Amino acid sequence: MKWDDVLFHCLPAGIDVPDELNDPFDYEPDASALAAWDDLRGEIARRKEWREEIDRGKMFGVLVVVDAEGRVGYLAAYSGQIGGQSDSNGFVPAVFDYLQPDGYFKTKESEISAINAEIAQMCSSEQYLSLQASLKKIESDGQQMLFAQASAMRMAKQMRNQRRLEGYLSATETADMIRESQFQKAELRRAKKAQEERVAAVKAELQPLEDAIAALKHRRHEMSDQLQRWLFMQFDMLNSRGESRNLIDIFASTPQQIPPSGSGECCEPRLLQYAFAHGLSPRSIAMFWWGESPKDVVRHAGHYYPACSGKCKPILEWMLDGMTLRRGPIATSGRHCQLNMLYDDEYLCVVDKPAGMLSVPGRSERESVVSVLKEMWGGAVQPFVVHRLDMATSGILVVAKSADVQQLLQSQFARHRVGKRYVAMLSSQLPVGSGQISLPLRADTANRPYQIVDHVHGKTAVTSYEILPDRHVLLTPITGRTHQLRVHCAHSEGLACPILGDALYGHPADRLYLHAEQLTIEHPVTRERMTFHSECPF
Repeated sequence: MKWDDVLFHCLPAGIDVPDELNDPFDYEPDASALAAWDDLRGEIARRKEWREEIDRGKMFGVLVVVDAEGRVGYLAAYSGQIGGQSDSNGFVPAVFDYLQPDGYFKTKESEISAINAEIAQMCSSEQYLSLQASLKKIESDGQQMLFAQASAMRMAKQMRNQRRLEGYLSATETADMIRESQFQKAELRRAKKAQEERVAAVKAELQPLEDAIAALKHRRHEMSDQLQRWLFMQFDMLNSRGESRNLIDIFASTPQQIPPSGSGECCEPRLLQYAFAHGLSPRSIAMFWWGESPKDVVRHAGHYYPACSGKCKPILEWMLDGMTLRRGPIATSGRHCQLNMLYDDEYLCVVDKPAGMLSVPGRSERESVVSVLKEMWGGAVQPFVVHRLDMATSGILVVAKSADVQQLLQSQFARHRVGKRYVAMLSSQLPVGSGQISLPLRADTANRPYQIVDHVHGKTAVTSYEILPDRHVLLTPITGRTHQLRVHCAHSEGLACPILGDALYGHPADRLYLHAEQLTIEHPVTRERMTFHSECPF
């Protein structure tokens, strides 16, 4: 199939091009990808009509390719749309263009929009709003009236009880009090019934409107689901062998089963789709962020990012099936065999975990604190890790020597009875000072293991910090959320400066420059308050 030379951008002569495509989930851009991005960045900057929109944040991608004649160049793409278009000149088109004004998608979308307008009109009608206001007032007035009547009954009962305590009551007086009590109870029952009837009368008038609105919402939901499913079936994704599979089939075997909204519209599937459809050999792919960072995820202008897990991983696994990928730099496992012991007794030990070592065994053969301790102790004692550090983080880790001691120590962490302090090196120097960051976090379920800032559904996460000279910062986590320190440093509402070597929220380096340097616990047996220190390795 002939391809469009307009979409093939030449690279400068002398650029080395890899023989195999890199893994889009684990890579550092090579010289060819960086050269492509440098060229594309200039082209993007020249598109003045895009500036306002893309400065708010947009992901762009490049794919270095070789054609059948051996020519080397690159393709460019952006995620989603710009200016309502997914087929701008010079950029590969969408896998499926559903934005045609008279096309099926836009036609059905207009029908759904009409239902939205009808729902909004009914919800804002004078009759609907008047009945809702009446119902609210009747319910409020009735509650106040019944509360006042019940309070009066309690006062009368207290007075009757007081008269009984004060002395002898005649039979007539006793009978009068019984009749008073019975009358008040009957009056309250009548008041409740009258209130229920008033509420029911208004609800009876309101119900036909509520039913009509509910029916429209149900119809809208069904139409939206059908349209979304139809759309996903139009995305026929090619793989390297020329086979095709739509998004519904691709996601059928995944835990979510249904493609997330926006699936197939990211840079990576667009670029690969065009390359496979036009006989181009993909050699290097990279995605770069342009503009401001979003409010939830961490993005830095000009930085490159791996493909997302939720939307792209199932698609790319299909598209790249059968291809040999060039893997990114993976930290060497090393063999430490020994751990530096900061403290050791019959109940627990405190070790200084090196960067690159797991806290507990994972699915790989990589060594962990647990496996090394087992080897050191010869199997005589079972190690029970009390808390964890990320594999890339070095520093103090507490290990119990029994399940009971582990439980006692973990309860201290759960009750925030543990003092922790970390030292990190930032990617650039910030003004010396101190403060506190409070940004609620939650897992990015569509892109694990990333954490995102979510002011509505996130869990409270608080970090105190003290910025030192030489790009160092002391970090004291008040809470203990996953990746808390890393996100609080990198996010635009935090320090807006990633920790050096943070491959998730910044840029990789020879290591993640984050070290757990101080930990204070209460000994679970002696009750002694103990503070441990580990010298910062950087």
